[in-house]
Amino acid sequence: MDLLVFNSWHWWVHKGVQSQGWDFIRDGSSLLRDMDRLDAFNKGLTTWAQWVDQNVNISQTRVFFQGISPTHYIGREWNEPRKTCNGQMQPLSGSTYPGGSLPAASIVSRVLSSMKTPAYLLDITTLSQLRKDAHPSTYGGDGGTDCSHWCLPGLPDTWNQLLYAALSM
Repeated sequence: MDLLVFNSWHWWVHKGVQSQGWDFIRDGSSLLRDMDRLDAFNKGLTTWAQWVDQNVNISQTRVFFQGISPTHYIGREWNEPRKTCNGQMQPLSGSTYPGGSLPAASIVSRVLSSMKTPAYLLDITTLSQLRKDAHPSTYGGDGGTDCSHWCLPGLPDTWNQLLYAALSM
């Protein structure tokens, strides 16, 4: 491959029978019914980084990792009484997210910096945190609350423009 683009995080936060995509997690010789999501994400991302370091020829392939795609299920993170992104029609103003950075983003930075293979971070996290208005819940009518996926056209198009700009460098 000339180009590999990876991402993760979305499914790591899901819990419960209905939304969790697995029944068990294997950690070494232990089989666990559940695990702290940040610990599991760190282990998974570290395993991915080791695979990249062992299998990717950097003279032929560029590696990109798309940063954390946030959710907007907790209105107090952006200083509003609403519980979710439902009904949000405007992005946040400014360039910092009131709720602060996501712990998973620091895991991504730490793992990428420890790799011997250069992996370019497409850091979409803060940009996406500011777009509480870009989820389907705003436009879905009675489709339910979905504050973790994104509407097109919109924010994912910006992610693609950032990837294109990085490829052009």
